[in-house]
Amino acid sequence: MNASEILATLTQKGVQIWVENEKLNIRSPKGVLTPDIQAEITARKPEILEFLRERNSSPTTPRIPLPQGLSLQTIGRLIGESGDQLSLECKEPIIDPKLMAQKLSITFRPLPKGYKNTEILKFRAELEQKLQEYGVNVTPWQQATTEFRYEINIPLTNIKKSIKTRVVKTGVNAVIDVDRPPSVRSRAETFTAEKLYQLYSRFILKERKISVSRIASLIGWAENCAAKFIEDPTNTQVIVLTDLDKEFVNFQTPYQQKIKMGLNTLVRTFSEIVIGVSHSQFSILNMNLSDSVFSRDEIDGFVLKSLIPKVYVPILPLPLSKFKLGNYNPQSSSYAQKLVSLSTQLADTNLFPPGSKLSEVIKRQSHRDIVNVIVNGRTGVSYGFVAYAEPPQYIGEIEIPESEWQSLTLVTGFNSNEVRQNTIGRRYLKTKIGAEYKFKQIPDIWICSARSGSNKTNLQLESDILRIGLTDRLLLDLPQGIDPQLADIKPSYDVYVMLAIAMSASLYAPNLISNGMPMIHFHGYPAVDWLQQHEYFMGVNNPSVPCGTYESGVFNFLGIYNLVNQYGTDIKLACLIEPDHGTNIISPNLEYLLARLKTGCEQSTIELGGKHFASLKSKIANN
Repeated sequence: MNASEILATLTQKGVQIWVENEKLNIRSPKGVLTPDIQAEITARKPEILEFLRERNSSPTTPRIPLPQGLSLQTIGRLIGESGDQLSLECKEPIIDPKLMAQKLSITFRPLPKGYKNTEILKFRAELEQKLQEYGVNVTPWQQATTEFRYEINIPLTNIKKSIKTRVVKTGVNAVIDVDRPPSVRSRAETFTAEKLYQLYSRFILKERKISVSRIASLIGWAENCAAKFIEDPTNTQVIVLTDLDKEFVNFQTPYQQKIKMGLNTLVRTFSEIVIGVSHSQFSILNMNLSDSVFSRDEIDGFVLKSLIPKVYVPILPLPLSKFKLGNYNPQSSSYAQKLVSLSTQLADTNLFPPGSKLSEVIKRQSHRDIVNVIVNGRTGVSYGFVAYAEPPQYIGEIEIPESEWQSLTLVTGFNSNEVRQNTIGRRYLKTKIGAEYKFKQIPDIWICSARSGSNKTNLQLESDILRIGLTDRLLLDLPQGIDPQLADIKPSYDVYVMLAIAMSASLYAPNLISNGMPMIHFHGYPAVDWLQQHEYFMGVNNPSVPCGTYESGVFNFLGIYNLVNQYGTDIKLACLIEPDHGTNIISPNLEYLLARLKTGCEQSTIELGGKHFASLKSKIANN
């Protein structure tokens, strides 16, 4: 066994091993350390010491100094990046886009013959240059692709068709293409390919699911898009450059109309990201349905703060396998009932447009099947979330003195300088608040949340509300009587964000959550003039990582801390801004939150879309 395996085995048996003053320390239940195990530890001591040092220092990525004294890896674990057994190699989140860039490989698909869109050509050349300047590995097409040959059997016949092409290798993070209007021939080939796929699905697959790459191989010969040249569409995003859609980025266009326009654009180009270009502006569109628009002279900041983060962390939902599943009775949960009340009273704000069924937007069965695999079986998409955090749960002292902290033992997977635990397994965090260190118990977090795809302004108590928990792992309680195999009852994309906000509030602003905390997220922003005394915002200059990602959870966790550090704990309402996405708003008082939202919507100082983002950014720039 290697060092990692030895430590994992010993941890399961209750043995604690840590490094202190460059020495290996061991604490074990009586009788566990047999002579054979002791001999194994002695033989592997140098390797174990080195492994523990690396785990605690996480040298694989340069550390960004964090004012609250925690490492990014610890924050990641606190917001839920763990499993039944904490992985000793837990991924440390990267939140610096310059570091993200160094880990990316992007290729440009060769232009079609006779391509003459001068504005896109100019933008494409500038984009390639900026990516290289920030350290992205821009790989030539021939090096980024490999020859690929496959056969398809035409259903109900003995005809076989051999296809030879080049595909983008799995290790390439994105391929950048230009919009290619379909020709008469490509339309005919696409129609034929789709009919053949439908026959194949009906008579051979018989509703069985297959991989994205297999679906792509069946239809790819007829596709005139970059997606046909990708070895694994779950690992490589498609970015398409096209003409700027002025109606889409117009702040006067109703957001409900923008949803349909945006989804149709993504489906038509079969891409994850679409960049619209004109002579003076450009925009970026992904499944977040942002209508962000930039002037051409903002390309530096756009590439670093917007494009690179989206390529580095693609939008992916948390699968059910991440959670330990259980059940609860919604009727007995006062917070589930409060969430229903919150949802119905939000209807008048129009901040939560109805979700879109994928079957209504994506007409081709092959494309629906691909999206179905990628979004983990979700049948629809909705924009925004509503949730209600329960008060944090503690056992024993919420805060302890440093002398008691020093006597605690390490927790496997955590840096022993940041997290330790007492004899009953309650974990304590060493964190910097103001100018001094505090030693606070890490609470159990529970949140009532609307399921993904539900009508956020008309939640059904018996079927729409999930109870999400975070202890030493992620928990998911489904309403009693709901079978996850039969019902489309999946957790929100934004689980990490909800848990991060609740955990950070518990640690740094307990007044926000001590009696429960309503939370909403909508795809727009408040105007800076809407904010009143003791109402604050944070996060305008964050990199625009997509919704619900591990990294977005970290930014929201840090957002709460930064608010408290800057303004203190007397917070009536907090807006956590997610650029190119929207706003998370929290308050300790449900009635206050609803009243403020309704006032903002009536006065048009809160709106869907990016109209008010500029006022927030201007406020930061002038401070």
